[in-house]
Amino acid sequence: MNTDVLIVGGGIAGLSLACRLAPHAAVVLVEAEGTLAYHTSSRSARQMQPSYGPAAIRELTARSIEAVRGISAELGQPILQPRPLIFIGTEADVTASTAANAHLCPLGHAETLLLSPDLRPDAFAAACLDDSAMEVDVPALLEYYRSGAVAAGAAIMTGLPVHTMQRTSGGWIAGAGEEAIVAAVVVNAAGAWADPLAVLAGVGIQCLRPHRRTAAIVRTEQPVNPAGPMVAAVDNSFYYRPDGSALLISPCESIPSIAEDARAVEGDVRRLIVRLNAVTSLGIAGLERSWTGLRTSGSDGLPVVGFDAESPGFFWLAGQGGYGVQTSAAIAELAAGLILSPAEPPNSLSLELAADRP
Repeated sequence: MNTDVLIVGGGIAGLSLACRLAPHAAVVLVEAEGTLAYHTSSRSARQMQPSYGPAAIRELTARSIEAVRGISAELGQPILQPRPLIFIGTEADVTASTAANAHLCPLGHAETLLLSPDLRPDAFAAACLDDSAMEVDVPALLEYYRSGAVAAGAAIMTGLPVHTMQRTSGGWIAGAGEEAIVAAVVVNAAGAWADPLAVLAGVGIQCLRPHRRTAAIVRTEQPVNPAGPMVAAVDNSFYYRPDGSALLISPCESIPSIAEDARAVEGDVRRLIVRLNAVTSLGIAGLERSWTGLRTSGSDGLPVVGFDAESPGFFWLAGQGGYGVQTSAAIAELAAGLILSPAEPPNSLSLELAADRP
């Protein structure tokens, strides 16, 4: 099988790029799992939070929100819904956060309790608000990317782990399952497996490290307001938000892991429930389900997007670090431009995310 671009990885990063590239180039996407978006992409908090992450991530998030609004208009269905985000914590931590982030505004104690009446008044000293945060219909967005790529001619294949990869005079040849795929460009969108894929290809690694992040859906004794805000600790030690009539919760842990099909640790969820029952009056009464995803990032916390400096035709699209859903649309646009027009001068954002950045 011959193609212009082989994308390895069927999460939101690979699918969004396939959708962008397919109208302009021959694209093949392979995913090792039997289903697309099996790992981190389907285990996210499903939020776009303009206040979340370093400056480059916040810029990508703003661009992605605009792009996804355009997708919503095209589909005639909303993919984004307002879901304000309240941070709570100490006076010092909240003051520092609002001073460093223009998306956050101080919120008085009474105002906080009005927006989120389930909070216990003595559970926090101060609060701030990001009223631009959005909840994302991730399945709808993933399906838009998948169907758009296929409609434009991309071949998307699941259950095909890449087991060999070799540089050729004109590009790359990869063995995936029983398929041999010849491509001018290989895109490494393998998530937690991005560095192992580079090793397989004989390419220098980016020192990307997966970290565990757990979430759970729980039942509560008191009714949950489905339109209520997301509430997070400003020190990034937990968050919770409505999920229909239930509650989505997370301890926001970031524990180094190997690349694996991660599973939740029961004790982590149990301790979080105890803590949230002290923070809210909802009364968490039972666990419906829990899961753990892997957030893979480099040492500087930014994605790696661009051609490898030492290996022609090998393109990195990795290290989204848990920001994949909220940045995928903008990163796909950036990556497609770099692949389709490699001679174009890089802009400041592409330089900041480049695979060969200092």
